[in-house]
Amino acid sequence: MSVSEADTILHVASRGDGVTGTGRHVPLAAPGDMVKADGTVIPGPHHHEPPCRHFPECGGCQLQHLDDESWSGFIVQRVAGALAAHSLETEIRAPILSPPRTRRRATFHAERRGRQVHLGFTKQTSHHLIDLSECWVLAPELFALLAPLRGLLSTMLGNARSDVQLSMTDQGVDVSISAVKAEGLANAEALTAFAGRHRLARLAIDDGYGPQPRWEPEPVTITLGGVPVPLPIGGFLQATAEGEAALVAAVREIVGDAGAIADLFAGLGTFALSFPKAKVYAAEGARDALLSLKTAGGRAQRMLLAEHRDLFRRPVPSSDLSRFDAVILDPPRAGAKEQAPELAGSSAPVVAYVSCNPSTFARDAETICKGGYRLEWVQPVGQFRWSTHVELAAKFVRTDAAA
Repeated sequence: MSVSEADTILHVASRGDGVTGTGRHVPLAAPGDMVKADGTVIPGPHHHEPPCRHFPECGGCQLQHLDDESWSGFIVQRVAGALAAHSLETEIRAPILSPPRTRRRATFHAERRGRQVHLGFTKQTSHHLIDLSECWVLAPELFALLAPLRGLLSTMLGNARSDVQLSMTDQGVDVSISAVKAEGLANAEALTAFAGRHRLARLAIDDGYGPQPRWEPEPVTITLGGVPVPLPIGGFLQATAEGEAALVAAVREIVGDAGAIADLFAGLGTFALSFPKAKVYAAEGARDALLSLKTAGGRAQRMLLAEHRDLFRRPVPSSDLSRFDAVILDPPRAGAKEQAPELAGSSAPVVAYVSCNPSTFARDAETICKGGYRLEWVQPVGQFRWSTHVELAAKFVRTDAAA
């Protein structure tokens, strides 16, 4: 079959396969690639040579074969497709992409294979562990710890698989290790020596009774909105500093100079602390995150009221939301199904919705729009480099306040 007779990849589906005009799904194909009948892919102008030796086995990346233009197109199509499924359409801005080697948090798996310890991500659609010898998405400070961690774990890891979480903080790298036995003087000295040698911000061990810090020379913080916030062990951070900055900039554009703001699913305060001149009500269901936000807001003398509140079981009612000049919400992947109707029934002039799941965002957006809001624009953010994971910030305006 000649190249001219081969199918052409038109777009990339949600799980990363290239799709032809006939609907054929082809793994590892980019828009513009040609596909022969036997499945041979002839690279086109948007086919990028994957830089990492572990691709495509490693589950950390799905789209290393795409250049940035086609990855951006994939992100836009994901958002547009989700909105179209709910009969919604709006301006979708060009995605803001995080560069390679900027991922500042990650959870790895570790397991013993004979005398060796393997540490890395699992294979796609499998529990098989890929022992990482390189990584093009991780911040260099995190990747540099993988080899030393193998040595540390060689004396402590049993037959069970362990999780190792690494995060960049103000003081350095925060390390949390689960499912290991670190009892006795020898292990205690090994942990202390390891943490000191690698200048860790904190080293915590979870031996089945919850994570406990074994090394923390000074309280670990992450700076949000110019405010140092105590970081709980395993606390959630945006994946990259660039992605966080893009989302914060979009939310600031939406909220403007609002004097009273409600921040729902506030977490550690990524958005709540970004408005130093406003009065902010912050609701969060995770107690550790809420306490950290409350502590940080108090020390910085912010006009912040932080409430421990499960927004799935007890959403903020529309009558209360109507008292605010702007509402921000940043729910987990499940979205804000219970909170969205209350928001739709409020008279808050503007809403900033931050999402890590286009599908649940579109579902909630339909509810909000049916309540009298207009979806003005969506700003996609690609902070999980070469991944099918899509994040976004969106602006809703009350129609009777838009004029």
